[in-house]
Amino acid sequence: MVRAALLTAVGAPLELAEIELPEPGPGQVRVRLAAAGVCHSDLSLATGVLRAPTPVVLGHEGAGTVAAVGDGVTSVRVGDPVVLNWAPACGTCHLCGLGEPWLCERAGDAYGQTYGALADGTAVYPGLGVAAFAEETVVGERALLPLPAGVPLTSAALLGCAVLTGYGAVHNAARVGAGESVVVFGLGGVGLAVLQAARIAGAGVIIAVDVNPAKEELARRHGATDFLLADDQIARGVRKLTDGHGADQAFECAGRGSAVRAAWSTTRRGGRTTVVGIGGKDDLVSFNSLELFHFARTLSACVYGNSDPARDVPLLAEHVRAGRLDLEALITDRITLDEIPAAFERMRAGQGGRSLVVF
Repeated sequence: MVRAALLTAVGAPLELAEIELPEPGPGQVRVRLAAAGVCHSDLSLATGVLRAPTPVVLGHEGAGTVAAVGDGVTSVRVGDPVVLNWAPACGTCHLCGLGEPWLCERAGDAYGQTYGALADGTAVYPGLGVAAFAEETVVGERALLPLPAGVPLTSAALLGCAVLTGYGAVHNAARVGAGESVVVFGLGGVGLAVLQAARIAGAGVIIAVDVNPAKEELARRHGATDFLLADDQIARGVRKLTDGHGADQAFECAGRGSAVRAAWSTTRRGGRTTVVGIGGKDDLVSFNSLELFHFARTLSACVYGNSDPARDVPLLAEHVRAGRLDLEALITDRITLDEIPAAFERMRAGQGGRSLVVF
């Protein structure tokens, strides 16, 4: 039996529970978690913005050590440090064949399959196929990424979502160039990772935007050259900092329609707005036909930073070893399993960066 944070129903408070995990079957691996990041997607699953069967153990951003392997597993061995991958690509579907593994048609195969049980026999589902809010989990071999040397195991958990998403948004989706101006809306774990990635890309002006003025110091620590409060004058403020043009690249990391609209409005003519956050299906964004023509901006979204984790995690590890990427700076709160609800509340209030469950 392992301790886990369990969501029994949408909108219900998380409960600490004992989960019985089976031994790993063919192609499966049991992982002893070292740490798990608390992501906004976990909050969205808990509140029903994103759908998941219940009861479910949330958590999809994690790292740990291989505890046992099933038949046929060849990529990892007992004792190996690994990062969990919540969107493992199959490599054979149409979209994988197009070179877009982040959109794999089978990445979510494990989401609707039970993986453990409560003491009374009730089946339990793994959140986003991973179930990282637990001392141990069982996942398919494809859902693991070997952790390169030189990256601390606990902070490596952030590579599983926040950093892959933020870095990928900048380098894979938007392809920010040296000297370009960048504005980032929403300074949670992903937004802060975008700031670091923009700095690594050699961006010139890097403007951080948030509703919380207390985020300014944190933003500057991650590479922001300027900080603005999100208000109805934000487009004017960004133009003032970019010689009157607007930003070359805007990133929406707040997961709100109003932030998408604001990011679009701060982008220069011919610039690019990249939507990184996950908003609700009823949270609409509107544009008029004339402005679409006149501004000639590109509006696009990215999933998982348009990343290929097998390719990008080793690259991120090299940035960590070289001191260009600071994983520790993203972590503002180290917590235990029973403190996840408080981390959700900080997220709702727009406080801090990443909360990290340390086992």
